Amino acid sequence: MTNKMTGRILRSLSGFYEVKTDRGMVTCRGRGSLRRTGESPLTGDLVEITVEKGKGMVERILPRKNSFVRPAVANMDALVIFAANVNPVTEPFLIDRVAAIAGDQEVPVYLCVNKCDLDPAVDLMRIYRNAGFPVIRASAETGEGVDALRALLQGKLTAFTGNSGVGKSSMLNALCPELGLATGEVSEKLGRGRHTTRHVELFCLGEDTYVADTPGFSSFDTDQMEVLLKENLQYAFPDFGPYLGACQFHDCTHRREPGCAVRAAVEDGRLELTRYDSYLRLYERSSQIKLWEIGR
Repeated sequence: MTNKMTGRILRSLSGFYEVKTDRGMVTCRGRGSLRRTGESPLTGDLVEITVEKGKGMVERILPRKNSFVRPAVANMDALVIFAANVNPVTEPFLIDRVAAIAGDQEVPVYLCVNKCDLDPAVDLMRIYRNAGFPVIRASAETGEGVDALRALLQGKLTAFTGNSGVGKSSMLNALCPELGLATGEVSEKLGRGRHTTRHVELFCLGEDTYVADTPGFSSFDTDQMEVLLKENLQYAFPDFGPYLGACQFHDCTHRREPGCAVRAAVEDGRLELTRYDSYLRLYERSSQIKLWEIGR
């Protein structure tokens, strides 16, 4: 007898999908027809499955509200970017690129500045608060910021992302000690974590509250991330919003044109210089992409 049901993928690993349904967890493979259509199930996907003789099969992926390459998660309600100013020091460009990718899909972004017991990260806190992001000062070690983060996560499907060793798994353990997730020391030589998280998995922190702990990345990994169209990039920087439309030229790229309201805001301190520098770096990358290369 074949049973049909729907559920959410909580874990994806090596072609197997752990699907949470009303009848419990079911381990599934993907139907071959999905591969033929180029569809690949992601952690967070809502799916239709069949179960026959104890074996599950993902038959169909239900419509997504969003999906991402890195982190490889679908249907996110929010993204929490972890950063730190000590072991490892987070480069603002890493934050800005991930935040822009999320902003392009209208996914709210929170910044969790971790390890504040070791370094208060004053500059990072200032930059992103001035840019309008909700920022949480935190320490998984001391418990600072844990309750504030838990309140932000309530009722949402959220992904934790950030560079390796910044403390995502440690914070998940602080939020839910019974998880007992493995954490890794940061290599002093490389200033990078040891990638203790090697797959994407959703953890349930309460009713309708899920968090994905994703593999950490370094500056070298940003080449694997999505590239935004240059025409859309300005809209992925929410702090640019008040100045868009106020430039001398309606098609201003905010780089060298005269009468640019965005550049004027940078020059007088209303916009953070690191944010603008990140925009320029991303614009340069986006300018090298052809529409046919991304299937548009």
